Amino acid sequence: MRQQRWNADFKFGAALAGCIAALSLASFVYTPYDYNAMNVAERFALPGAAHLMGTDNFGRDIFSRVMIGGRYTLLVSLLTVLGSAVIGSTLGLLSGYLGKAWDEALMRLMDALSAFPGILLALVMVSLMNAFGGSSQQSQGALIIALLILFIPSYARIMRTGMLQYKNADFALMVTLMGASHFRVIFVHILPNLTPSLLSATVLGLSNAILAEATMSYLGLGIQPPLPSWGRMLSESQNFLFNAPWCALFPGLMIMLTVIAFHAIGEGIRQHYC
Repeated sequence: MRQQRWNADFKFGAALAGCIAALSLASFVYTPYDYNAMNVAERFALPGAAHLMGTDNFGRDIFSRVMIGGRYTLLVSLLTVLGSAVIGSTLGLLSGYLGKAWDEALMRLMDALSAFPGILLALVMVSLMNAFGGSSQQSQGALIIALLILFIPSYARIMRTGMLQYKNADFALMVTLMGASHFRVIFVHILPNLTPSLLSATVLGLSNAILAEATMSYLGLGIQPPLPSWGRMLSESQNFLFNAPWCALFPGLMIMLTVIAFHAIGEGIRQHYC
């Protein structure tokens, strides 16, 4: 059987995401300037050969800050999505497989989390966690935990629906009659059939996590200074949007391109396996 080729959406998204990831990873070994180095003489310098994306109100190189900011934005988003996918998928699989009271209890818990406004829930959690400490590491941890809880219900519902579809399939009933344990039935025989749906949802979840992280950072409850993030860079540049628009343009463009990239990859995966 001829293997189906990856479609244009996936190739475009993968190429774009690869460029953004490479730019962020390169910041571990090289940036044109120190991302926190201030130079008052070069405040609001226009984009050019010396500063590819110009400088901000403190004379800091925006390109260097975008590179470093991408590192933290992508890290928070990746940890958020991986954590929520693992926890949400496990809960959804167990809910669909066990059924009855377990299914009812777990799904009502997911409904309760979904009913509460997501950003408001994240704001409350981050504010409470930051009240016990204000370091950058603690702030990142609080943000990851808040967003992780926020995304769990979507993965739980996807995997529960898939489990209900496959748990009474002939292959699942056969291995059960052969004495396979519940763990083996769920994770060895049924889960591989749900991998395409989970993979697509995970990639799409990355774009949502990036938007959520940028929103939280824009509101001042995400990654804290001196570490840069794309959302905080947007917040810091809003007061001089008209006289130095490049300060907001480039971090905003990075957010937009990253979201487009992961949406294209997710849609490409969905089309590939349909």
